[in-house]
Amino acid sequence: MMLLAIYPTNRTAAVLQLLTPFPFAAPTESPGVYRASISVLQRISGRLSRLLHRAEATEEDKPPVHLLVVDDEESITFSMSEYFSQHGFAVDTANEVDEAENLVRTRKYEVIIQDLRLGTSEREGLQVVKLARELSPETRIVVLTAYGSVEVEDETMKTGADAFLRKPKPLSQVAQVIQGLLDSPRTYATRTRTAGGGGR
Repeated sequence: MMLLAIYPTNRTAAVLQLLTPFPFAAPTESPGVYRASISVLQRISGRLSRLLHRAEATEEDKPPVHLLVVDDEESITFSMSEYFSQHGFAVDTANEVDEAENLVRTRKYEVIIQDLRLGTSEREGLQVVKLARELSPETRIVVLTAYGSVEVEDETMKTGADAFLRKPKPLSQVAQVIQGLLDSPRTYATRTRTAGGGGR
């Protein structure tokens, strides 16, 4: 962390601070050894610079995670879109079944956040989950709902959901679940079920 803080302004000084415990001759004590030490430090500094630039380029070139948020309440899709967009996701939203199914058929998503009940029936949410799983086995599907019995939860997981979360759920916790799913191969992903409070 110290190197990153001072590295852009003085590379040699940064490396000198990191290597403080090592004995380097002062210029007046042994000019030859001092010059050799500086030469070594400059080479180390150059290598560190190339590594840092390479790491930065790799991070910048990393494609965003494509996320679809499906919920019949526009306030929810809006807030989720804003939150996940700020965290580097490429977000699409849908408020109706037909719209969601069209997006699932025509675009590739790494993650789908699906409200179980669209309108008056949870069957519509399950319909989208089933279609998404059939078309894209590797997509992570997170279902959010304030409704649903244990039987509905079991059916949702069997249909293809990777996580079943109850509303209300802080977006930071939803993001943690998504990150955990993305960090694991789907064939070995742990199915997640968490309880929550009331609300829709």
